[in-house]
Amino acid sequence: MTVSPSGSLTATTVTLTGHGGDEIEAYLARPEGDARRGGVVLIHHLPGYDRPTKEMARRFAEMGYDCVCPNLFHREAPGAAPDDAAAVGRANGGVPDERLIGDAEGAAAYLRALPTSNGKVGVIGHCSGGRQAVLVACNSDVDAAVDCYGAFVTGTVPEGFVLRITNLVDQLPRLGAPLLGLFGGADSHPSPAEVAELERILTELGKDFEFHSYGGAGHGFFAVDRPNYNVPAVQDGWERIEHFFGTHLEG
Repeated sequence: MTVSPSGSLTATTVTLTGHGGDEIEAYLARPEGDARRGGVVLIHHLPGYDRPTKEMARRFAEMGYDCVCPNLFHREAPGAAPDDAAAVGRANGGVPDERLIGDAEGAAAYLRALPTSNGKVGVIGHCSGGRQAVLVACNSDVDAAVDCYGAFVTGTVPEGFVLRITNLVDQLPRLGAPLLGLFGGADSHPSPAEVAELERILTELGKDFEFHSYGGAGHGFFAVDRPNYNVPAVQDGWERIEHFFGTHLEG
């Protein structure tokens, strides 16, 4: 890893150019040092651009990556508290897929423009961000993608669902990066059957992927501030993420 021996890092709020040329807020965490390294675009979950998500960004910096997390709700609620901004986002049906892709591409471009960049960028998301990470990997130039229990990559979106989304089955043939999937065996969205469907589709398409499911883990098991936080699953999941990004983003 490229992190300094002391594990020192910096973290700050920055502005980057997202979809349609919009200037949006983002959180940037970087290890000290000028060694070349990969970058990680972190897509926050539906509850928003919150403290636990920023802690994840700093963890990626500790692992040796430049990490940026764009505030997907910046346009709707600039400067608002994460819960308030997320409420506005939900009321509007969530982040439109086209805009999400543009914001993620802007974040990837920001990372590749850093003087420490080795040109490689991965994307990771949790919950709604998990689906969005797959969406980005199907429509943008990234080197690796991690889906942490993203709902409705496959399956049927219920009528009247709070987010105006579709599944991504028709886009999966365009998946252009290796995909790591981490899922809860006790989750209902995505359910084990939906994960199995995704595995079948990706196998038939000849895609590069690896999936891991944790028995007894429910939805949101990475979220340290939520009841479903599952320590054994999270510990194993972080090890797999570190190995996966180490394989695809180093060099």
